[in-house]
Parts: sequence; C-alpha cells; structure tokens
Amino acid sequence: MGKIAFVFPGQGAQAVGMGQDAYEQYPASRDIFDRADRALGFSVSGLAFQGPDEQLRQTANTQPALLATSIALLEAFKQRGVTPDYVAGHSLGEYSALVAAGVLAFDDAVRLVRSRGLFMEQAVPSGQGGMAAALGAERESLEALCRDVSASAGLVELANVNCPGQIVVSGTAAGVAAVVERGKEAGAKRVIPLDVSGPFHSSLMQPAADKLAHELAKAEFRDAAVPVVVNVSAAPVTSGAALRELLVKQVVSPVLWEDTVKFLIGEGVDTFVEIGSGTVLAGLIKKIDKTVRVVSINSAAAIAEAELA
Repeated sequence: MGKIAFVFPGQGAQAVGMGQDAYEQYPASRDIFDRADRALGFSVSGLAFQGPDEQLRQTANTQPALLATSIALLEAFKQRGVTPDYVAGHSLGEYSALVAAGVLAFDDAVRLVRSRGLFMEQAVPSGQGGMAAALGAERESLEALCRDVSASAGLVELANVNCPGQIVVSGTAAGVAAVVERGKEAGAKRVIPLDVSGPFHSSLMQPAADKLAHELAKAEFRDAAVPVVVNVSAAPVTSGAALRELLVKQVVSPVLWEDTVKFLIGEGVDTFVEIGSGTVLAGLIKKIDKTVRVVSINSAAAIAEAELA
C-alpha cells in the first residue's frame, strides 16, 4: 500500500452551500462551524451555507469559510479511521493542513485567516493590482517575460505554479496587462485575467505579510504530527517555529503546487485525499500525474462513500 496525503484547497474553491450537509449530518462538523462563528463573532457558517455569493467571495470572508468547511469535513472524515503520511494545502489551504497536522488550534487558525484576508484586501488599493492565468507557457520562459515586463511596464511575478501548462502571474495592473498582451512570447496559448481583489502571492503583498507576522507571533505553533509540505519550498517541515515563519513568506512567494505534488509522489504517495469544497486540487493533481488516485471529500455523501481500502 502506498502512502496517503491529505490536501486542502484554497481560495477559488468556495461555493455557496459548502459544508452544509456535513453540518446537518455530523456532530463533529457542526461543532467546527459553531466554533468558527464564536471565534469570529459573526455567522461564517451562514455565509458558507446561504451566501450571498458576492459576500462569500470577499477575501476576508472566503478564507475563514473555506477553512471551516475543510476542517468540518476533516473532523467527520476522521471517523473513517484514515490517517495521512503527509499534509499540504494550496495557499490558504496550508492553514487547514496545519490544523490537520496539530500545529495550529482550529480557533486560532480561523481568526488568523480572517486577519490574513483583511490584510490582503488592504495591502494594495483596489484596481492597482491583479492576477492572470497563463495557459500552456513554460515556467522558465514565463519567468523571463515577467522580468522583462517588470523592468518596463510594472512589477509582475509568478504567483501559483499549479500544474503543467497552468501558471498564475500576479502584480501591478500594468504589469499583468502586459503579460496578458505578450503571453505568446512565453509560449502561452492564452493569458486570462482573473477576477480577484488583489495581486496575491507577489512582493506587493509585503504590507500584508508584515501585519500577518504580528498576528502569527501571538498564536501557539506546535511541532507537526505529520510532515507539512509547504508552498514556499515544496519541502516537508515539522518544526512549529519554522512553519510560522513560512506562513509570513507564503504571502509574498509563489505557491509551488506542482512541485509539492511531485515531491509527494516521489515520497511514495499514491493516494491524495482532497478535503474541502469542490474538486480544484483533484483536477490539478490529475494534470500532474494521471496515475495517482485522488479522492475528493467535499460532502457528507463523499465521506460515507469514500473507498480507501
């Protein structure tokens, strides 16, 4: 039997109604959503279950709602007796991974991601930054194009290396627009501007990273019970102190998701259990290696039906 990794989605996976069936069917899931509501002093569960969509899509709401959904599903899924050899999460999902690995208490994590969302929203005035997905470009040639554009039009950097042929860039509005226009130079079939509220995972997020560092310093970080493969380096980390530092870096660094999945496969992982809303990570993992098994735990039915023997 190969190894198992639990992986947790980030922003973009949210959908109105997420987690509601688990809340209704599993006391462990209900407890997590109730704790999230108490920790934040507003009904994050109501936003997850009923929306409205435009409110759920605001970064400062999306982040705690997704974290609560992932951990609510995790707590119910734990009753199946499956334990991971590794955990990882995509951007925001790294916080879910840290809760799963016993590094962060859930109540601390949900408060931290609420702050993280607010700081990310505040870091760059609306309209001054953006992101775009480059499809079909090679990483090295896209990096070279970003350097060229940064020197002439405005800062733009790699933000998410998701899977072969899908890389997201992030930066100033002018820089991103120039990459959209010139993407073919890097071999991109097309470059699609994304509907996001800021230039996430770029150095323009430094003000958010600085504020987040203050909040992270107040929270207790324990050493991980299972290795966390982190976004910043795609390497396994267990030290609580190191994981805290990496969360600060993560805000301004690219998410090395493709590298993370390849590392896990190299370590003998052949089953990925995606825990949270949607199937975004399942899609990316299958594009990286279609031979591995991916199970998406995104509903009460999925928990009941999961075949992991």
